[in-house]
Amino acid sequence: MLKQQFVENRPIRALLLILAIVLVSGLTIAGCDSNTASIGDQTSADHRDCLPDLTLTDQNGRAISLASLKGKPVLFDFIYTTCPGPCLVLTMRMKAIARELGPAFGSEVSFVSITVDPEHDRPAALRAYAKEQGADRKGWLFMTGAPADVDRVMANFKLERQREADGTVDHVLEFFLVGADGGPLKQYLASDVSPAKVAGDLRDVIAAPRLADRL
Repeated sequence: MLKQQFVENRPIRALLLILAIVLVSGLTIAGCDSNTASIGDQTSADHRDCLPDLTLTDQNGRAISLASLKGKPVLFDFIYTTCPGPCLVLTMRMKAIARELGPAFGSEVSFVSITVDPEHDRPAALRAYAKEQGADRKGWLFMTGAPADVDRVMANFKLERQREADGTVDHVLEFFLVGADGGPLKQYLASDVSPAKVAGDLRDVIAAPRLADRL
């Protein structure tokens, strides 16, 4: 059923992504397909932990447990370094969100980009990608790991890694906002949502505990 949902949604998502790429950068999207089935807010009954005690490796070769990121909201995306276009758009839009956040980026919000091609994306490849895109910044982790561990992380987002017959990797076209406790909050179609909207939602998440303390 999950695979069927992905297939049914691909034409719409592919069209949206083409429009975004034409508007943002004119890049090609050959070889990338959607891997995600739903968009919107997560329900309060959703008790998934998207920041489990599971260790991945960042672009600088450091072993980091996702659980250690708890305490502040985290914005996730899923990319791979040899992607011919959409990953560049995702990264550019993440950079735009970071700009909208200003000083809150890094200090009050973390970004995590996880490769969907861990068999090839070692830390050095992720570091080179981050530097080329101007995204190798404090507060932004590009992460890889054992394929089974990446699969476990993606399962928490209701995703699965898929590879086509020609070897190309299905791409995830969404951003995922995770709360400070690791719970899923929001999911955005990257080609459709404005960076200002995502940054505003992140500010709301940051402000919520402060507001609760005043009550």
